[in-house]
Amino acid sequence: MHMLNSWLGYTLLIIFTMAYILIIFEEKIHLKKSKPIVLVGCLMWMCIGIYEKIHHTQGAHEFVEHLIAEIGGLFFFLLVAMTYINTLTSLNVFKALRSWLLSKGMGFKSLFWTTGILTFFLSPLADNLTSALLMSTVAFAVSDGNKKFIVPAFVNIVIAANAGGAWSPFGDITTLMVWTAEKVHTLEFVYLVLPSIVNWIIPAFIMSLFLPKGRPDSTEESVSMRQGAKRTMICFALTIATAVCFHQFLHLPPFMGMMCGLGFLMFKTFYMKIQNMRKNNGDSKHVDVFEHGIEKVEFDTLLFFFGVLTAVGALQYIGFLATVGGGFYTLAGNTVANSSIGIFSAIVDNIPIMYAVLNMGLDMGLDQWLLVTLTCGVGGSLLSIGSAAGVAVMGIEKDYTFMSHIKWAPVIFLGYIASIGTWWLVTIGLRAV
Repeated sequence: MHMLNSWLGYTLLIIFTMAYILIIFEEKIHLKKSKPIVLVGCLMWMCIGIYEKIHHTQGAHEFVEHLIAEIGGLFFFLLVAMTYINTLTSLNVFKALRSWLLSKGMGFKSLFWTTGILTFFLSPLADNLTSALLMSTVAFAVSDGNKKFIVPAFVNIVIAANAGGAWSPFGDITTLMVWTAEKVHTLEFVYLVLPSIVNWIIPAFIMSLFLPKGRPDSTEESVSMRQGAKRTMICFALTIATAVCFHQFLHLPPFMGMMCGLGFLMFKTFYMKIQNMRKNNGDSKHVDVFEHGIEKVEFDTLLFFFGVLTAVGALQYIGFLATVGGGFYTLAGNTVANSSIGIFSAIVDNIPIMYAVLNMGLDMGLDQWLLVTLTCGVGGSLLSIGSAAGVAVMGIEKDYTFMSHIKWAPVIFLGYIASIGTWWLVTIGLRAV
């Protein structure tokens, strides 16, 4: 508390706000979002270090070590997911999927709903980040460069990914946190299925009314996947399964399972290289995991994650999140506070917010923990930078930006409010107990 009410607290809030303003106007000033937030994140901790040096206190070092472990886990998880996406792209998987979808005669509206539905049901099995990355790549591949389709399709995918991830322990990092803290058990997440559907379906329906008519150009020849594509997809599925098993059964961080899956991929590509060399008399025409996967990773996105979590971690350390959050719960009550959490998570980041909620010592029943799990998961859809899925998708196509997403914020908010109303209906029995 003493840090928050000192020059340190005011300084950190000012520089964080300045960085956030630069992120908002990324499109106008042509400054990549990672640059201001990485700099500010480190500057905030430098200020904390100076403050503790002056006052002969310590604690920042230990906190940062814990923080960097969380950041590292997310960093490596995303790195592997992006590597697989890039490798599958190099193997013509998404071009082949585009060709197949177009061969079915799907128009923009059908493609919009197909990618949204696939994202919603893939997210609980994998996670919202991986699902959004995968399906946004598909949507971009079938878009035929139509900007009027790309933006609403990407917004739809982000909403579907976050909504789908909210009703599964493995769908989002925040649901994992709630699950591991034993606030909501595995089968109890079923209460969030219907609210999550409502959260996605309402804005999706409204956005579908504004889609361009017609269909993408399908005059191109049929595209086939390159050799090794099917085996790479199997490796990707095994990687997701491994990550889930690492967490659920071995109680190890999911990123360890993802890195194990990266090992699968590297050995697979090495095997393919040997095979090609034998067939082509020493000529190894193959997809290399480093050249076609890791080197093409969108590191701006990864560095943005580092900066955001570092900066928000600094606010958490000085007591800003706990002070503001604790006071808000006292004044507003659990239902209003938990209903508002999603809005806060869209502005800041849902991970530290959920962390703060879990560590406030709140006396809440299952219905309220379900509510905060829902809102913290789906609230990030309100802004493109409000969730890992949104941030990752911004790296797919330059036309999908903070400002292009925020134009749809009113309809997303409508789905958000409707999902809370649905939560109230499905949890009536819990409150009666």
